[in-house]
Amino acid sequence: MKVQKRRRREAKTNYSKRIKLLKGNSPRVVFRKTNKYVIAQYVTSKHAQDKIEMGINSKILLKYGWPKQAEGGLKSIPASYLTGLLIGKKIIEKKLETPIIDFGMIRNLHKTKIYAFMKGLIDAGIKIKFDEKKDIFPSNERIKGEHLRNKIPFEQIKSKIEE
Repeated sequence: MKVQKRRRREAKTNYSKRIKLLKGNSPRVVFRKTNKYVIAQYVTSKHAQDKIEMGINSKILLKYGWPKQAEGGLKSIPASYLTGLLIGKKIIEKKLETPIIDFGMIRNLHKTKIYAFMKGLIDAGIKIKFDEKKDIFPSNERIKGEHLRNKIPFEQIKSKIEE
């Protein structure tokens, strides 16, 4: 009986997906969720060795005016959108190659954090292919955080990122 690879057993790596991503020779924007933050990294691969060119997590939003009392919301839909917007602006600023998105083992459900992150990248100016007919992005009310108990100054943070 064949034993699965450790990272596959731990549900951390889908090897067939990874091989397809590596064969494409395109840089990737990797999106990951933790219990406190969302993480975004711009990754290039050479000979199956990943190199992180740039990475940020949503904790950086505190510097842009995210309220300290809403620190628990740094893994929310608005935080995902703003993190995507921020890394998208940095990719364009450094004139890096247009990446593809790597969600890893995160379930692909419409109107969730991963699609808020993707909308942030698109709004930053990164050209990403997606099916415009499908309604995959969260509503603007959810992206702006109007559903949250602790209100955040979304427009102020967004304008600081876009400066």
